[in-house]
Amino acid sequence: MDLACLPASLHNRPEQIPSRVAARIRRARADGYDRIFVAYADCGTGGLLDRMLETEPAAVDVTRLEGAHCYEVYAGRAAFAQLHDDEPGTFYLTDYLARNFDRLVVRGLGLDRHPELLPMYFGNYRRLVYLAQTEDANLTARAEAAAARLGELAFERRYVGLGELAPSIAAFAASAPSPAERPAFTAADIDSATGRIEKFEARSERPAFQTKDPRPESRARGREIRRSARPAFQPRGKQERTDRLAGDAVAEAVR
Repeated sequence: MDLACLPASLHNRPEQIPSRVAARIRRARADGYDRIFVAYADCGTGGLLDRMLETEPAAVDVTRLEGAHCYEVYAGRAAFAQLHDDEPGTFYLTDYLARNFDRLVVRGLGLDRHPELLPMYFGNYRRLVYLAQTEDANLTARAEAAAARLGELAFERRYVGLGELAPSIAAFAASAPSPAERPAFTAADIDSATGRIEKFEARSERPAFQTKDPRPESRARGREIRRSARPAFQPRGKQERTDRLAGDAVAEAVR
């Protein structure tokens, strides 16, 4: 199994995750892979990641990591549901978030510049739960300091390791068919899926309004209209200074 990573910073811009994953899947298909495991949960895409994955051809086995987000994956779905039921006002940290708390939370939310925003962001939180992937005393200290920084939240650490990530990948690997059983996919399959993904990306990234008509014929027609409205060059000759200034002003306005 080969591993390909996307930037961790995409979790701060989840709307970009589907298109970046789609591009990486296209590349993998072009490289000859016919089984792909997407190690993302929904991760804040609001279902858009699943909609994108539905455009994949049936001949390419693409499986997504189950779960709503990394907290649920690491803690386990049942354990996370219990954590949420026990205290809905819980802020969660992983190793990555504990390590980058100042950059992603304090500076990312502007709390270093506007500390008065702290009650607005975190006033309803009561607890911080650190879902630890490793046994690291330094990260535990950072997570505990984060709980204090966010308003003296109650602190709890749970060592969860990789949670459901490892068994999910193992199950995907174990379900691989033998080479003789693997369905073949053709260039037509790839072209068809690529077209569907590009249409999906176009809809999801389309701006609410456009300041320029994207159609070449419309742009050409616009240039023709502007040229026809442009006054032809005329030699000035001898004329009054006031007329010359007025003419210059009109030409500048038209231009």
